[in-house]
Amino acid sequence: MSDDRVAAIALAGQPNVGKSTVFNLLTGLSQRVGNWPGKTVERRTGTFEHDGAPIHLTDLPGTYSLTAASPEEVIARDYIIHQEPDVVLVLVNAASLERNLYLVAELLALPSPIVIGLNMIDVARQEGFEIESQVLAAAIGVPVIPMTATRNEGVHAFIDAALEVFRHGPQRKPNRPKIADDHREALTSLHAIIEGFVPEPYPADWVGLKLFEADEQVAAMMKDALPPERWAKVEAIWRQHEDAIIAVATGRYEWIHRMTRAALKRPKPGRITVTQRLDRAATHPFWGLLVLAGVLALIFGLTYAVGGPLQELMADHVVGGVARVMSQLLAQGPAWLSGLVVDGIIGGVGTVLTFLPILLIFFVTMGVLEDVGYMARAAYVMDRSMHAMGLHGKSFVPLFLGFGCNVPAIMGARVIESERGRLLTIMLAPLVPCAARLGVLAVLAPAFFPQRAGLVSWCLTGLPVVVLAVLGIILNRFVLKGESGAFIMELPLYHVPNWRTIGLSTWN
Repeated sequence: MSDDRVAAIALAGQPNVGKSTVFNLLTGLSQRVGNWPGKTVERRTGTFEHDGAPIHLTDLPGTYSLTAASPEEVIARDYIIHQEPDVVLVLVNAASLERNLYLVAELLALPSPIVIGLNMIDVARQEGFEIESQVLAAAIGVPVIPMTATRNEGVHAFIDAALEVFRHGPQRKPNRPKIADDHREALTSLHAIIEGFVPEPYPADWVGLKLFEADEQVAAMMKDALPPERWAKVEAIWRQHEDAIIAVATGRYEWIHRMTRAALKRPKPGRITVTQRLDRAATHPFWGLLVLAGVLALIFGLTYAVGGPLQELMADHVVGGVARVMSQLLAQGPAWLSGLVVDGIIGGVGTVLTFLPILLIFFVTMGVLEDVGYMARAAYVMDRSMHAMGLHGKSFVPLFLGFGCNVPAIMGARVIESERGRLLTIMLAPLVPCAARLGVLAVLAPAFFPQRAGLVSWCLTGLPVVVLAVLGIILNRFVLKGESGAFIMELPLYHVPNWRTIGLSTWN
């Protein structure tokens, strides 16, 4: 294998493990953002050099497992199977090691070698966990690199380990999970049934395991590939082992327990962590709403207290200065040309540019809240209120994003799993008064209502929100009928925000 070959590396992991931080740190502004073919899930790729070695990095969607239960899970596993990256870098949250290793257990069944990045090791220590990375590496049989991506600690060693596997291959065969003993014979029979009929490039062992779990996508694929008599045998195995999916999951959890038995030291019983203390208020049914109201007031207060003067400064000195210079230069020319350039182009474009400070401050504060872990709590406490519109708490995040700009609010609706919930969120998002509209309102209200500008501004800001709520209830009950989906969202541990990640997300 030539060392000058570009290493194709995939970055995998569950949500909230720091994948974006690592990806942004490695690729910077060289990353490209788009959608996966035929999906609304965001695709991010980038290139960089590590000690002179060229690397092409693909950021796979965050997913808890590789079962075909969501578009993210299908994309992640199909990419690894069809594209066959040279190495899969798996980030795990050291403070939630056992839960994160479930994805590792599934990735070990795929052909690409893996390297584990034990991220947020500082947060794990803060929560009372101690992890012996070398012991864990010896148990699993793959490299395990401790790291704190927010401080750029261990990232270099992480890529070093990936390139070592890329150039020389895995040093040993990994220790893979095994199914529970009482179902192992049935799985062996299933492998015999599908032998010779598994389409390329799917690994036969992995297909057999997923078929045993009755994975919908794999089942549909194998139903088309197998002769009817063999498919009837598969269905017979399903009827005899209806608890197969539990047996497979049990085997993975037993494997996780074995892998962490010697490597993981847990905090003392009764220890109350920083996250638990903060969440007593942040996730409380009543106090949580007050905390959210205070956070929103702080965001808007900061946005307009700082952004408002900056907007005026840009309007007077930047846009106004350019307009005055151009007026002098075009003073001897025709009036229509001066009007077109000064009043039309500079006046129009310049007015839009003056909203940049407000937008910048809003999206930076949103980025801080997201990175520190609070936005998941905001979605949680708003879940009950959102149910009145047939939505759940996850819809609150893109709708709130609409206060900055409606376009990213509509784009953010793709995180909602159900098509009905996604469509309803998209229909309501344009009603949220965005920063540009609020900026125009701040200018027009004093001009037309000088005595009651504040009251008028609040009324015209609150009215669209009221209309949004009423319209949402009407659409839910009479147009887009149906049950709202279950709300499942991880509440990540609070941690110090990474300003590089916030800067890149604001730029994008």
